[in-house]
Amino acid sequence: MRPAFALAAVAGFAPVAAQRGQRAELRTLDADLRAHDSATLVLDRWCDRLHLAKPPKVVADRVTGADKPAPPAARAALKADPQTVISYRRVRLRCGSSILSEADNWYVPTRLTPEMNRTLETSDAAFGRVVAPLGFHRHALSRVRLPLPRPIHPNSPVLENRAVLELADGTPISFVIETYQGTLLGATR
Repeated sequence: MRPAFALAAVAGFAPVAAQRGQRAELRTLDADLRAHDSATLVLDRWCDRLHLAKPPKVVADRVTGADKPAPPAARAALKADPQTVISYRRVRLRCGSSILSEADNWYVPTRLTPEMNRTLETSDAAFGRVVAPLGFHRHALSRVRLPLPRPIHPNSPVLENRAVLELADGTPISFVIETYQGTLLGATR
C-alpha cells in the first residue's frame, strides 16, 4: 500500500508544482512588462525564450470590423476633447502560431506622423514598433493578475494591463488595454 500512496502523492504533486511554476512565470512576465516601455519588445523576448518561432518576432493580427468608440477613460487619459479624432485598433499579438496577447488601442492620429498612420491603417505591424521612433514611454494605469484556471490553456487570459503611451513631453498618444494569454506561462494545450 505504501508504494501506491507514494505514487498518488507524486501524481498529485505534479499539477501543484506546475501551477506554482506558472504563478512564478506570471510574476516574472508582470515585472518584465512594468520595467519596459514597449510591450512588443518584451513579447519578442518571451517569444524567443519560449522558442515559439524562428525568428522570434511578434506580429499584430488586426481584428477588423470591431470598431469601438473611445470610452470616457480613454478620452480622459488621452487628454482629448470631444472634437479630437481618436482612432481604434484591435489586434492579437502573435509569435508564430501562438497568440500572446490581445489589445484594444485608442490613439490620436494627429499626434503621429502621416507615415505611421498609413502603416497602422494598412499593415499588421505592432503599434509599439510603428511609433518607436517617437521615443515614447509607458505610463501604467492599472494591472490585474487574473485568476489562473486549472488547467491553463494557451488562450486563457492571465494578466490585464491598462496604460497610456506618452511622448517625452508628456503628450499622450495611445490608451491601451492589453490582455496577456496563457501561452506566455508555457500552456500548450
